[in-house]
Amino acid sequence: MTTGSSSEGRAGRAWRERIAVVGPAMVIMVAGLVIAYQFIKPAPPRHIMLATGPEQGAYAYYGRLYRDRLQREGISVTTESTRGSIENIERLRDHKADIAFVQGGAAEDIEAPHLRSLASLYLEPVWIFVRKEASIGRLSELRARRVALDKEGSGTRAVVLQLLADNHIREGDFVASSLGGGSAAQALREGKIDAASFVIAPRAGVVQDLLAAPDIALLGVNRPAAYRLRHRFLSVVTLPAGAVDLAGDVPSADITLLATAANLVVRDDFHPALAELMLRIGKEFHSDAGLFEEAGEFPSRKYLEYPISEEARRFFDAGPSLLQRYLPFWAANLIDRLMIMLLPLITLVYPLFKLIPPTYDWRMKSRINRWYKDLQAIEQGAQRQPTAEELKRCLAELDRIERIVQRLSMPVSYANPLYTLRLHIALLRGEIREAVERRAGRHGVEETSAA
Repeated sequence: MTTGSSSEGRAGRAWRERIAVVGPAMVIMVAGLVIAYQFIKPAPPRHIMLATGPEQGAYAYYGRLYRDRLQREGISVTTESTRGSIENIERLRDHKADIAFVQGGAAEDIEAPHLRSLASLYLEPVWIFVRKEASIGRLSELRARRVALDKEGSGTRAVVLQLLADNHIREGDFVASSLGGGSAAQALREGKIDAASFVIAPRAGVVQDLLAAPDIALLGVNRPAAYRLRHRFLSVVTLPAGAVDLAGDVPSADITLLATAANLVVRDDFHPALAELMLRIGKEFHSDAGLFEEAGEFPSRKYLEYPISEEARRFFDAGPSLLQRYLPFWAANLIDRLMIMLLPLITLVYPLFKLIPPTYDWRMKSRINRWYKDLQAIEQGAQRQPTAEELKRCLAELDRIERIVQRLSMPVSYANPLYTLRLHIALLRGEIREAVERRAGRHGVEETSAA
């Protein structure tokens, strides 16, 4: 039982020695983890709100595409139908949406310093259709006419009002209608209004129908460079003759149009990983050639409504990150976040753990070498002509040291210095015992001589 208890005690002491060496390193490592964690952005949200536009519009259509694609990456999306770009901007500003489609030029009079553009997605020409019988040949001739501008809060209304203002036409100078989409097109065909405006992609059904209508004309823009100079969000595009119907020669001549661009807009606190994911999805949906777009032209860093976000800037400069190119979104994001923690941690831990073996070696040897100071003191005391009583105390001290050394629990690799210490204790004990015997012999000779 004594041997077993002794073995258990030695094992416990060995573990305490290891903990004494490794423990501080573990504490430093945990502290490093805590410090590194402060620099990690939270995980991306699992649910976002996407503000789109009117239910039958292009923004609502693309909103559904983005929603379905994001759900495949584990992100649930709630799409919110709105009146248009103005309402979308307000929702973003008021934290009622996380991301939104915004038409270029819609936000000129709205203060929103914390909004950022991820990319422009495609061009949206400004289509102004007029009744041929109205004899309207330019924007300045819309004065005193009945004009459909779309609903309050729509980007179409905001842009067309700016173009009319450039021609010194204010809202009171014409009869404004809030009709939009199919309702505006129907009213135009029935002669209830003189002009209808749309800011929408060319593939929209309402545009195709009006371009084919025999009594409806598309109003081109004179002096497009001047408009472009006034409004940097605008670009100039040309609808070629015959582009709608080559056989029917529709249109019969090239028509110059102004165009805005649909923007993907977020707040400046939008999660970086989600921003990159949205841009990757944008390339899937918007990189094909269109009537006015070259293949690969969009998504683009041009035609932006707000300053470009830092994540979007990196995406356009270097492309998607290596992890997101080859891994699912959740895995790429997890590894990316772990790397932010692990890289500085490895830098800290590697040299730290290189110090553990020499530190452990020093602690083990110090447990042995510390007794040599006591042995040296005992030896020096024995060499100074001690009394018999002092020699006995030296022997008793050696016995005490030997008992302690015998209880030392050392790894096998340190057996040699341990047994060397015990050998030196025995050697010193032998020298002191010889000194005791010599003193006892001299004492006996002296007593005999005296007798």
